[in-house]
Amino acid sequence: MAGLALGGPWATSATAAPSRAAAPVSCPERASVEVFREGGIPLLDWRENMEFDGRGRLWVSHVTKHRVEGYAADGRLTASFPVPGPGGIRRGPDGKMYVNFGVNPLTPHGGIMRFDPNADRPEPEKVVDGVTGINGLAIDAAGNFYVSRELATGILKFRPDGTRDEEWTKKANVFGTNGLEIIGDQLYASVLLNTASPVVRIPLNDPAHHTTVANLSTNPLDIKFLDDLTSFGGDLVVAGFRSGELLRLNPATGRSCVLVSGLRMPTSVRVPHAFGSHDPQRELFVVEASGRILKVRIG
Repeated sequence: MAGLALGGPWATSATAAPSRAAAPVSCPERASVEVFREGGIPLLDWRENMEFDGRGRLWVSHVTKHRVEGYAADGRLTASFPVPGPGGIRRGPDGKMYVNFGVNPLTPHGGIMRFDPNADRPEPEKVVDGVTGINGLAIDAAGNFYVSRELATGILKFRPDGTRDEEWTKKANVFGTNGLEIIGDQLYASVLLNTASPVVRIPLNDPAHHTTVANLSTNPLDIKFLDDLTSFGGDLVVAGFRSGELLRLNPATGRSCVLVSGLRMPTSVRVPHAFGSHDPQRELFVVEASGRILKVRIG
């Protein structure tokens, strides 16, 4: 699989067959959790997504307060500006930040906005407008946007100029996707409303040939309501909103384990690239619907 260096606790041959329904066990690594930023009233203080800009700031979408927030590595709030119902947020290949808007169901419609993370007072501008029911966001090296939809079939693809790639979307006919992550030439998507809690792999150049990497629930009562996911140490780490877990998944074998449990509705997980002294090899950041921002240290 292009662009993916296999690692983590189960590094094996890339030709190994996925284990698609094995119940996740506890990961062998020890993980500690500390609060980076306290939350408020759960659900009312819902922080939905986040991304590091590679220049020392963490950007967080606060979906219920309709704001995007910028944090320094020491936890200080350094920027805050209005965006209606912000959701998935990612850094583009041009160094600008992109954020979905209209994710909050109380907003009439949505799309994608762009802002300059270096500006003293970022002023977001619309790149895509007039779409509904969107959530997660991924951006490839060419600047194409991929947008998930929790209650619809097909991952939306928009070209850098904001026009739709309808043929690609039609072929990427996965229902109910939430988190999105690009590794090499593969797009990985978590599926929210599926009792098997699957993670799906979609080739960027051949979206019709999407496959299930693994099912992370073994029975309907164990549905995890998978949210955002990120690449970490050659594996994927997936947030389980309902289960309160971070699950580590080897995309080559389909084997998984529970890295962290006991979280309060985790919505996004990311690696802290160029964020002060935080270690991208051993740390993860998490936001929750409780409003908390957490730091997880592995090992």
